[in-house]
Amino acid sequence: MNNKHISILGSTGSIGTQALEVVRANPNLYKVDALTAQHNADLLIAQALEFKPALVVIGNENLYQQVKSALPNTKVIAGEEGLIAAAQLPQTHLVLTAVMGSVGLRPTIAAIEAGKDIGLANKETLVVAGELVMDLAKQHDVKIIPVDSEHSAIFQCLVGEEQNEIEKILLTASGGPFRGKDSSFLATVTKNEALKHPNWVMGAKITIDSASLMNKGLEAIEAKWLFKLKPEQVEVVVHPQSIIHSMVQFTDGSIKAQMGVPDMKLPIHYALAYPNRLKTDFERFSFLKYPELTFSKADTKSFRNLELAYIAMERAGNMPCILNAANEIVVDAFLKDKIGFLEMSDVIEACMEEMEFVSHPTLNDYLKADELTRAFASELVTKQSLTHLK
Repeated sequence: MNNKHISILGSTGSIGTQALEVVRANPNLYKVDALTAQHNADLLIAQALEFKPALVVIGNENLYQQVKSALPNTKVIAGEEGLIAAAQLPQTHLVLTAVMGSVGLRPTIAAIEAGKDIGLANKETLVVAGELVMDLAKQHDVKIIPVDSEHSAIFQCLVGEEQNEIEKILLTASGGPFRGKDSSFLATVTKNEALKHPNWVMGAKITIDSASLMNKGLEAIEAKWLFKLKPEQVEVVVHPQSIIHSMVQFTDGSIKAQMGVPDMKLPIHYALAYPNRLKTDFERFSFLKYPELTFSKADTKSFRNLELAYIAMERAGNMPCILNAANEIVVDAFLKDKIGFLEMSDVIEACMEEMEFVSHPTLNDYLKADELTRAFASELVTKQSLTHLK
């Protein structure tokens, strides 16, 4: 492999910065064409000065002048249209979508339509519009290589198994910081407690999703589309050690697992180098350090978000889009101390019950559902906040 050109959407986040570590360690293998960030102008500028991309995008238009002044010899664009431009650069081979939330949908579609392979670290893209995105990828002969550790694990287990039928996948979950706790305990937890993940260092939004098990629900929906599965073929298994990243069971009963230390650099490295495996100096897993690997059933009674995600996956249409939009609003509200931990599920469920269901949505239907759900969820959060303060 020689000089693979990549564009990184969300280069200042956890996935983006680790992807640049991989590039930094392999300067003869990768060329960075575009870097984008929403708010972190200082880090974006530092990255651009080091990696010298052809295009830099700052989402927050108020920061455009700061970035442009620091990078006078680089093309700089502000706003969402910049993301789309970064996704369609002619020389780019792979677009790594590491932005957070449903904002990743339009640039991912743009990249696919431009014939770019996708390193998918933005699960919301497939949660919101999985059927549409996967159909487009097939139409444009584009590879979608998952970067989430669980989906990367499944993807790796399926290499060489194209002719063999999947019976089910086993999606592993750490259980988050509140594993084993019941709803009475969860009713009083704080954001600081929820942000203390036992195994992974991630951004605030995904850490809260992990604590509520919504992250696993979103991953289940993503897996359905990525691997052409029925909802009943996706089983969530709590595995606190996070060593087995996920498993595939085939129709003969055989199970393949992908294992390793809890570190995102390996799935990022695999996605960037695919279909090759390149030598790394990453930490190696030792069974002697983990003499016990344990597994248990997920508690959907206490952690209702996981159950709501499966309901959305069963109904399909625009229901996962509604679920995701509501969740983004309530997580933000929880992080701002506006609502309690369990109230997040209450708002999401109300949105799923009240918003208009469309069984075969177009892109405009998805975008409309996203917009209307956010508005409705915000109203409910305000009402919950007022109740919360009484």
